[in-house]
Order: sequence, then structure tokens, then C-alpha cells
Amino acid sequence: MATVAEFTLAADEFPLGTVFATLPDVTVQLERVIPDTNGVVPYFWVRGTESDTIVKQFSDHPGVRDIRVVDSTDGETLMRCAWVPEYDGVLDALITPEVVLLSAIGTEKQWTFELRGESRKAIAEFREYCHDHGIPVSLTELHALRPLDVKQNLTDSQRDALILAYERGYFDSPRGTTLKEIADDLEISQQALGARLRRGNRRLIEQTLTEFRP
Repeated sequence: MATVAEFTLAADEFPLGTVFATLPDVTVQLERVIPDTNGVVPYFWVRGTESDTIVKQFSDHPGVRDIRVVDSTDGETLMRCAWVPEYDGVLDALITPEVVLLSAIGTEKQWTFELRGESRKAIAEFREYCHDHGIPVSLTELHALRPLDVKQNLTDSQRDALILAYERGYFDSPRGTTLKEIADDLEISQQALGARLRRGNRRLIEQTLTEFRP
């Protein structure tokens, strides 16, 4: 059965984490990781700083071979970076076909990775790879992934609230909107919206995730 796992890693244990030494307030989010004949090329968003200061901060890392800004919009900068192979570290583990990177967000405190594996064995092999290569990841969550008929398990109001919150970036970090703005659009109170989101999330979690002890 497909399995979803969450891992954490100290900020300075991941190559992109070097930016936090000089820009502690930024947030870095991996967009995707692409294998290349000369190494691994990550694409990532940086939030919380001006784009003209970012390239230099990342360029100071000895593993950076090439880094450039791809796009900038609304205070966020999309970047691509090529690394010297010996610095790839956990990036190599993230491009194996047995696991899919769902999200990866870094802050000054730590990196949080969410992965989907074809089975618990795939997740175990990812952990073993990291252990064998001296990458100190910590497993914090492990769930079995189950199919869900959303229409059957959510009310219309819960589904509409969750979709609107998702589309407006309410679940992003940093948030793209506020609870009040969404409530105003739905013409309900913030308390009513909060209750819908909580009940909807509860139903989704109950129906899709079975928690295991790692």
C-alpha cells in the first residue's frame, strides 16, 4: 500500500540551508528536483527577501556550480541551481523512482520533507540510504494512503470552503490570504468558516490516513 512519510532535517544539513546563516527569516520551498548527467538540479521558491540579494547568498556554498533566477512574483523568487555531485546528499535520495517528493519546506529551524512511497518498504529504503550516507533525517510521521470519494465524505459547504482556502493560498507558508477574506467571500462568519475547515480536514484525515508507529 502507498505510504506517506514526513521527515525532518536540520537546516544546515541540506545544501540550500546555507542561506539561513545570513537570511534567517526566509522560507525555501522545493518546487521539483531534476536528475542531470552532471548531478541534481533543484528548482525552488524563496520567500522573505529581495531577489537581488539571493543569488550571492546561495553562491557562497562550495557545492554550487550554477544558480540563476527563473522568475519573481509577489515577493517570491523561483530559482534553479546545479550542484557539484558530491554535495547532492539527500537530493540524490529524492530522485529515486521508489519515492515521490510531495513537499519540502526549509526554515532557519529545520527542513520538513513529505514523501510518498509505493510501500512502507520504499520509505524504509529511503531512510536506510540516508543513514548509509550520513544524512541525519528524522522520521516524524508515517501514514498509509487510502483512496477517498471526496463527494461522499464531505458536505458541499466543507468541500467549497476547503477548495477556496487551497486556491487562495490559505494553507501555504506564508499564507496567501486570511480567514476573514475567505469568510467574506463565502458570506459567512470567521467562526463558521473555521468550523467548516476543521470538520472538513477531520473527515479527510479520518478517511485517507491511517497512522502507524514508525
